[in-house]
Amino acid sequence: MKALAGALVAAFLASAAQAQSPYQPVERPAPGSSVCPDGLCQPEALAGVFEALSRAGAGRDAAPVHILQIGDSHTAGDRITGKLRSALQARFGDGGRGVLPPGVPYAGYAPLQVEVTPTGWTTTLAPLVGNTGYVRAGVGLTGVQAITVSPGAVLTIEREPLAPKPLRIGLCGEGPGRLQITADDQTWIETFEGERCPSRVANGAPRRIELRALDGTLSLDSLRLTHLSGGVELSNLGVVGATLRDLAGRDQAVVARELAVWRPALIVLAFGTNEGFEDGLDARAWEALLRGQITRLRRLAPGASLMILGAPDALRNGAANGCGADGRRRPPPSLAVVRDVQRRVAADMGVAFWDWHGRMGGDCSADRLAMRDEPFMLRDRVHFTSVGADWLGGMLHADLMTAYDAWSARRGETE
Repeated sequence: MKALAGALVAAFLASAAQAQSPYQPVERPAPGSSVCPDGLCQPEALAGVFEALSRAGAGRDAAPVHILQIGDSHTAGDRITGKLRSALQARFGDGGRGVLPPGVPYAGYAPLQVEVTPTGWTTTLAPLVGNTGYVRAGVGLTGVQAITVSPGAVLTIEREPLAPKPLRIGLCGEGPGRLQITADDQTWIETFEGERCPSRVANGAPRRIELRALDGTLSLDSLRLTHLSGGVELSNLGVVGATLRDLAGRDQAVVARELAVWRPALIVLAFGTNEGFEDGLDARAWEALLRGQITRLRRLAPGASLMILGAPDALRNGAANGCGADGRRRPPPSLAVVRDVQRRVAADMGVAFWDWHGRMGGDCSADRLAMRDEPFMLRDRVHFTSVGADWLGGMLHADLMTAYDAWSARRGETE
């Protein structure tokens, strides 16, 4: 949805403005009541990732616990996922930034922990999938169709000064073509003949990484930055305006290759907002689509736990007898349908479900959050401000850790 894309850019600008203001403590609303105990239904579905986190916390694994979230603009903005990433890394260790699109996919792109700058480097996004659905050949989970690079094109990644840990730099793409990678003062060349996902450990803990095209045309699907000392890495792969149909439209061969290399311990599906604004959404068809994508991910990533983030509250303008002081806003009818399908399918298929709608305050909470003295939502009543996203990411982390601590206690009782 173009309106949502514009609002997302506004959110980034608002976040930048907030960062320049002196810090003032912000009163956070208490988590709303939930249809799930402590906000999370089917927490037993997360036993696999909880076991991995337990090993990470004890320092028993060299490889990080990889959490992969796939979704729409809420995921693309990296504010909610950024809070979850930093909180998990503070407890279990820093496993790296994770997977990134190989370029700047849209204006206002501002991932946390890294700064990405293209110079002559062209990024092409796959078109959003319509109601008819189709497979976009060559497109993986980042949603980037290709990086068309000509000799001399450069992509620069500046990393935040974090703990000095060995860094693995991974790429997935297809040639022909050569790519020169420079990590601070170390340089090497990767040659792409056919489809490859090469990786290499850089010396030290480089702050600046440069990808430079040497010749030909090279299509890259993803870039991954992983620490070798365990901990947690969290990849946010969101596309502005995306629906679950976009995930279904990803090239099966590319997705299989990526998941085989990335080996996520947890895959989070964060779709539903854009479907909720579709009048006349076919609930049965959408349920079949959701079930199909869960089955697909389980087949391609058999070791991963799965979790659905239920669609949040969002409001449409122009309603009669609606929310707020002016009574002119109301949740679009399909949004509750999407949320109900997500919850029922998760329960039936043994997938964890986080009640985002309930935790943010339920129906019409988008208006209440937007009208605070320090707004937690933008005026569109769809997207969150930086402080609101930070609040949500903190709630999600708290609910996950409540379930993790309960799992740990039960495991201790049986040992």
